Amino acid sequence: MHCPICSGRATGKVGVEQYYCWDCCVEFRIDKEGVRIFDVNEDGSLVDFDPNNELVY
Repeated sequence: MHCPICSGRATGKVGVEQYYCWDCCVEFRIDKEGVRIFDVNEDGSLVDFDPNNELVY
């Protein structure tokens, strides 16, 4: 599984069709609508990924 943000392969499954990238620290979910990407807050909650607030990989 490749990360949709950095294309890295350091990903791991954390739930049903849900993955975490250890390279860029985002979580992503694959469903019938496509790929949804989330940032992980310090408290572990997920927020929608905002590419305008991220570094370019």
